[in-house]
Amino acid sequence: MSSTRPVDVSRGQVLAYRVAVHGLDRSSLDPGVLALGAQDTPYGSARLALAARGASPDGLELVWSFRGAPHLHRRGDLPALAAALWPVDDADATARIDTAVIREGAWLGVAAFRVTAEAFREVVTAPMSKGEVSTAVSASVPQSLTYWCERCGARHISGLLFQQAGLFGAIGVVPEGTGTVLAPLAERFPVPAAASGTTELVRAYLRFLGPATPAEVAKFLGTRPAVVKAVWPDELAEVSLEGRRAWLPASGLDALLSAGSRGLVRLLPPGDPYLQARDRALLVPDKGREKEIWRAIGGPGALLVGSEIAGTWRARAAGRKVDLTVTPFGRLSSAVRKQVDAEAATVASARGALEARLHIAWPRQAGPA
Repeated sequence: MSSTRPVDVSRGQVLAYRVAVHGLDRSSLDPGVLALGAQDTPYGSARLALAARGASPDGLELVWSFRGAPHLHRRGDLPALAAALWPVDDADATARIDTAVIREGAWLGVAAFRVTAEAFREVVTAPMSKGEVSTAVSASVPQSLTYWCERCGARHISGLLFQQAGLFGAIGVVPEGTGTVLAPLAERFPVPAAASGTTELVRAYLRFLGPATPAEVAKFLGTRPAVVKAVWPDELAEVSLEGRRAWLPASGLDALLSAGSRGLVRLLPPGDPYLQARDRALLVPDKGREKEIWRAIGGPGALLVGSEIAGTWRARAAGRKVDLTVTPFGRLSSAVRKQVDAEAATVASARGALEARLHIAWPRQAGPA
C-alpha cells in the first residue's frame, strides 16, 4: 500500500466518480462495470441494470459467480473470471464456505471446491433442474460437505458451496418459471488448477466501487481481509475519505478529483452494480434509508438523481403494463419528475411491457416542487 500522503477527497467526488465510471451516463453500449457482472437477484434485475446504462444483454451469460449469486457476465470473460474467483488457498476456500451445517467439511478448503466442480461436470451434461443436480452432486461429494435435512429426509450439499462451485463446473443458470435449470456452458473450460488474475479482480472492484479498503473488497468477494491483502494490487492511489484511508487505481485519481455531479436520473434495480459497494453508509448516510434499500429479502430499487440516492421504487406487472411506484426521500423538481417519467418507460421496455404507469408516493412533508 502507498506510503505517500493520501489525497483528500469528498463524498460528493466519490459518488460522482462512481456514476461516471459505471457508465450511467449511457456513453458506452458495453459498460466496463461488466467486469464485475450484473447481479440478477431477483430475476430480471440484471437486464434493468443494463437498461439503466443503455446497454443490451446480448453476448452475456447468467452464471453463479460472486458469493454464489447469479450474475450476467460477458461469455468471453468466463474462463478468466473462474480462474480469478478460484480460492487463492485453503484458508480462503474455508472462509467462503464456513457455515454451521458443514463446519468440518469447510476445512477441506480448496479440495471442497475441486470435488464439487468435478461433480457438476459429471452430472450436468444436459439441462437439468436445480433440484435434480443438487441431489446428484450431493451423492458425489464427501459426506462432510453435506448435511441432513429433516424435511426432505435426505442429505444436501451446502448451498453456499453448491452455488459458488457452479462457475468452476462450467455451469450456466437458466431461470424457468418459478424454478431454475442448470446447463453446461456452450464453451466449457477446465476446472482452474490454481487462482489466477485475482489481483486484477480486486483492481476492478477498486476502479468501479472505490476508493475502498481491503475489508470492503473482502465483503464483496465473501472472504476475509487477509486474503485480499495478500493479492492487493500495486500502482494504487491512497486517498483520505471522511477521515479514513481508501484506495483506487492510480490511473483513476484524476477522474476522481475532477468528478462532478451530472443532471441524470436513473431507476436502479435491486442489486444494481452501483449498489454493490460495501461502504453503504457513504451512499446512503441515513441509517433507516440504508436498511430499507439493502433489505435481505425483497429490497426495492433506488432512485438516482445526479449522484445521490434520492428515493426508492417498486414495480408490479399489470397485464402488458407495469405499475411503477417511486417513493422519493424529499421533494423532486419538475425537471426531475419528467426524467423519472422517461426512466419509467425504460424500465417497462426492459421488462417487456408496453407501457409504464408511474405513481409517486410522496413522503410526509414532501411533494412536487
